[in-house]
Amino acid sequence: MTVQRIADGLENLDVETEIISITENSSVTALPPSDITHGFHAYKFYKFKEHLKTKIESFVVTMTGTDLNHDLYHQDKRADVIQCLSEAKAIHVFNEEAKQVLVKEAPNMANKIYVIPQGATLFKETDFSIEKEENTFLFVLPAGIRKVKNVPFAINMLKTLYEKYPSVRLLLVGPVIEEDEGQIVKNLVDQNKDWVSYIGQIPHSNMGAIYKQADALLNTSHTEGQPSAIIEAMAYSLPVLVSSNHGNLSLVFNEKTGFVYNNEVEFLDYAEQLVNNNEIREKLGEAAQAYIEKYHSSTSEVQTLLKIYQDVLKERLSLTEA
Repeated sequence: MTVQRIADGLENLDVETEIISITENSSVTALPPSDITHGFHAYKFYKFKEHLKTKIESFVVTMTGTDLNHDLYHQDKRADVIQCLSEAKAIHVFNEEAKQVLVKEAPNMANKIYVIPQGATLFKETDFSIEKEENTFLFVLPAGIRKVKNVPFAINMLKTLYEKYPSVRLLLVGPVIEEDEGQIVKNLVDQNKDWVSYIGQIPHSNMGAIYKQADALLNTSHTEGQPSAIIEAMAYSLPVLVSSNHGNLSLVFNEKTGFVYNNEVEFLDYAEQLVNNNEIREKLGEAAQAYIEKYHSSTSEVQTLLKIYQDVLKERLSLTEA
C-alpha cells in the first residue's frame, strides 16, 4: 500500500515507476533499466538484490517497522540489514524516533538518514460497499493477521463491551499472513459471529468505502513502523484507538488526536467513551484530520523523495565525471 501510494504520487510528478514485488517475484534475476532503485524493507530487499545477476549501482532503502523492531536486532539478520544500509545512498524512515534508533545502532550512517512522514492516501469513489446494521457502532481493525498485530486482543476486549452495549460491532480487514494466528482469529470470529465480521483482504482502493462506514478505527499491534491505516482513518476524521507503540505514538497524541491505551482497563474505558460520547468522537476526529492535513501531505512526501533521488543521481554523475 505504501509503495503504491508513493508510486502514484511520483507518476503525478512525471516520474516513471515500475513496482516489482521482492516477495512474489523470486524468479527475477535482473531489474529493468532505471535511473534509481528504491527498496522497501532493508533485510528482504538486501536478500533479493544479492540474488540478482546485475548489480544495482544506486539505491535508496526505506526502513519498515519489521526492520526497526525485529530484523535489526535478530542475530541472523542484523548483519544483512546493516550491510544494506551501508550500501544504500540514502535511508528513508517515517519518523524521528526511527532515525534515532538507527543512529544509535549505526552512527556512521546518520548523515544519509532522511525522515519523511507518510502521506495520506486520497481514495477515489468505487463500487465497493459494506452493509452496516442500523443503529450499531462499528469498530474497524485493518491488519494482516499475524501475532504482532494482536488481533485476538481486540476481539476479547470488545466482547466485554458488546455484552454491555449490544450495538457494538467489529469488522476485521486484511489477509492471513501467519496460518496459526489466522486460525485463532477465525475461531474467535466464529464464536462471536453475532457481532464480529472478517472480510479478509480487499483491494486497497476500496478502503475509503470502509472508512466512510466506520465509527472508529483500532490498532492493537505490539509494534508498528508508521501504520498507513491510521493515517488514512484520521484523514477521514475517524477517531482512533491505538496501542502504545512507537509507530502509533508518532501519529496519535492521547486524548488530542485519538486515544492511546497502555492496558486492558484503558482500552475498555476509551472504547466505551467512543461508543457513548458523540462530542468526544467529533472532537478527536476533527483534530485528527487537521493533524494529517498539516503533517502528512502526500504531495510533500513524494516531492521530498524526488529531491533525494535527484541528489543521489547528481552525486553518481559527479563521481562518474571525476
